[in-house]
Amino acid sequence: MDYALLTDVGKLRENNQDYVNVFKNKKGIVFGIVADGMGGHRGGDVASDMAVSHLGHNFEESEITDLEDLREWVLKEISKENDRIVSVSNQFDDLNGMGTTMVGVFFVGTKMMVVNVGDSRCYVYHDGELEQLSVDHSLVHELLETGQISPEEAENHPQKNIITQTLGVSQTVQPRVKNFDIIDDSIILLCTDGLTNMVPEDEIKSVLSQTIGLEAKCHILIDKANQAGGRDNITALLFASENGGQK
Repeated sequence: MDYALLTDVGKLRENNQDYVNVFKNKKGIVFGIVADGMGGHRGGDVASDMAVSHLGHNFEESEITDLEDLREWVLKEISKENDRIVSVSNQFDDLNGMGTTMVGVFFVGTKMMVVNVGDSRCYVYHDGELEQLSVDHSLVHELLETGQISPEEAENHPQKNIITQTLGVSQTVQPRVKNFDIIDDSIILLCTDGLTNMVPEDEIKSVLSQTIGLEAKCHILIDKANQAGGRDNITALLFASENGGQK
């Protein structure tokens, strides 16, 4: 599974509170994860680093190959990490209230498992189409789901940045977990809202359609977010399924 990743501080923030990495367990299962921290001038940085490093390290030590076992594992680990972040946040005044989103993907044979907390996203690009696989934990998405606002109103809603689930902050966390078939010649994108709030999906689709390498695509996505104002940290992680990088 080819991949490339890039993270950038953006134009307005002083430090980068996004974290991204790719891990492999003892059975060769690949796990990609992106986290977007929030809280305090150091808090978000600490929370997102904790989530990526701890989940990644624990996964590397595992020998899981079964999707059902993986689902149980990830729900348990995310709950433990949530407790850990809340505990650290309560111990240090400058970390009080810190939290982080996370979105992850596991590749198991012909399937992939997508898990997310918050509004960092997972997309699949295939055959000229871009589809969001993760489901935002956000106020706007809940209003959309219940029919209180239209998709057009959701696009520029003033409360767009209010998220309803994070790791840390609250004692309970309810990740969304879903399995998908891996499509040949597809690209999987994991990203923070520093990308999706700055770059329209049509433009993301246009970048992913180009016949250039994954690393070049990451650079163009980050550049586009910065050109649009770069109001937040920006992170992109791309995976290519069979022949996906050049389609």
